[in-house]
Amino acid sequence: MRLGKKRSTIREIFEYGNRRAKIVGRENIFDFSLGNPSVAPPNCVTEEINAFVAQEKAEVLHGYTSATGLEWVRQAMADSLNSRFGTAFNKDNFYMTVGAAASICIVLKAIACPGDEFIVPAPYFPEYKCWIENTVGGKCVLIPAEPKDFQINFAELEKSLSANTKAVIINSPNNPSGAVYSEETIKKLAVLLEKTAAKFGHPIYLISDEPYREIVFDGFKRPFVTKYYKNTFICYSFSKSLSLPGERIGYVVVPDEMEDCKDVYAAVCGAGRILGYVNAPSLFQRVAGKCADKTADISIYNKNRDVLYEGLINAGYSCVKPNGAFYMFPRTLEADDYAFCEKAKEYDLLLVPGTDFGCPGHCRIAYCVQTETIERALPLFKKLAADYGIR
Repeated sequence: MRLGKKRSTIREIFEYGNRRAKIVGRENIFDFSLGNPSVAPPNCVTEEINAFVAQEKAEVLHGYTSATGLEWVRQAMADSLNSRFGTAFNKDNFYMTVGAAASICIVLKAIACPGDEFIVPAPYFPEYKCWIENTVGGKCVLIPAEPKDFQINFAELEKSLSANTKAVIINSPNNPSGAVYSEETIKKLAVLLEKTAAKFGHPIYLISDEPYREIVFDGFKRPFVTKYYKNTFICYSFSKSLSLPGERIGYVVVPDEMEDCKDVYAAVCGAGRILGYVNAPSLFQRVAGKCADKTADISIYNKNRDVLYEGLINAGYSCVKPNGAFYMFPRTLEADDYAFCEKAKEYDLLLVPGTDFGCPGHCRIAYCVQTETIERALPLFKKLAADYGIR
């Protein structure tokens, strides 16, 4: 009951914006709180929906599928990753899910035992802590950020690894910082986890949360993690790449290289059953299978990033330029990021405090909005800076 009474700060700010919009008008609210894609899905999504509705019998189209997902859809997922990343997956490496949130909860349930610890590098998506503690009763071990570039703080990670460590959760491109972990970071992480697993005599899993995988800018190369560390789960969602957050469709990958991969995959299937995920949405399994190689127009997020970043820097803010996703994570103009975000509300700028992401003194700005909204908001960011004596 306590959990149900405490909503996430992100959702609280979003609901505040809805209430405020009734007073001042929706067009006067600059809501940067929620990572809800503003870019339309690619044309293939509508085309495939119409084709399936026209061609399939209703009891097939809307009926149950295998709990693991339709075979041809899982093979389409494998073919897509193999062609893009040089992997060698097949349908039996995939378990279709109700989005990335379900993917992560299923993996946690599949591998967790009493007393297990799960390490989460900051900045991090705050729901991880909720899922670790409440879905599987594990211990969430948070490690502080490396604020100069938001890569992993390896000194803190090494100190946090123990015999109780079951997994490390990473998210790249990252929500909230937009950082993309470099190949150097992934290689260093793989070596450290291999060494630690050997020391304690049991696997340490890597859970790679990848809903922003395709949203990468400036030609930055995002390493595909299973090619560096064998005990890696891939948790994916089409929410961002295809702009389908409300349709809840994603998957888990269990690579053949993973230790005891068949048993682990069976545990994933069992976890999906235990958690009540009968099967992933039938229609959108099919749509994802046909559109696996497509994305929404990512260039719009690239433009939004550039407009917002240049505007904030010119207004006197300090910020690491993100390489991916659609979030910016500037330093707040006072140490108390909650107070700063409350101050921003005076200009109807809705921002999320960095403390909620394990990184005090910052705020998250979700720039998956119309470019015009960002352009209209920049003078308000400048006025906010002026309130702190920055001219």
